Amino acid sequence: MNDLGVEEVPGKKEQKKRSVVSYIIEFAIYIALILLCIFWVPEHVMQRTVVSGESMENTLHDGESLLVNKIAYEPSRYDIVVFYPQGREEDEYYVKRIYGMPGETIQIKGNDIYINNKIIEDKYAKNVMDDSGIAEEPLKLGEDEYFVLGDNRQVSKDSRDSEVGPVKKENIAGHVVLRIWPLSKFGTP
Repeated sequence: MNDLGVEEVPGKKEQKKRSVVSYIIEFAIYIALILLCIFWVPEHVMQRTVVSGESMENTLHDGESLLVNKIAYEPSRYDIVVFYPQGREEDEYYVKRIYGMPGETIQIKGNDIYINNKIIEDKYAKNVMDDSGIAEEPLKLGEDEYFVLGDNRQVSKDSRDSEVGPVKKENIAGHVVLRIWPLSKFGTP
């Protein structure tokens, strides 16, 4: 209000100044959202992963793209997971299926998988196992360890191999929730 009690209308210059400031703020918010999606979301929420190799055939094939859920995930038997076999310090990751859970005893006899001395159903195996590896004898998993296998047992490097062994929970990056490429196979694996 001015001295006469009349409310003054802001001039065009002041309106233009407010308009420029609001555009700058809006632009900054968009940039922050884009940076969040580029850097934070893949690190902490969802990550795109590409299958490399034949170890998960016939379920997953070389070159397929997957989305991995990295938050609030509690591993379950038969889940397909992404993990770092040599620890998170290394860039190499594997995609395998969980068979053995923490505290369980696993043993592989021929083509049969035993959990706590009971044979389990193995509907995901593409072929027979030639090698039981470190699970030839009963193997007791620690309270934070999982036993993983590739579906294509003939070529899979998995928990049977002493170089991989049981996978610690801290090295599991997440759970495969969606196949996004090729589009003809879009959906849950």
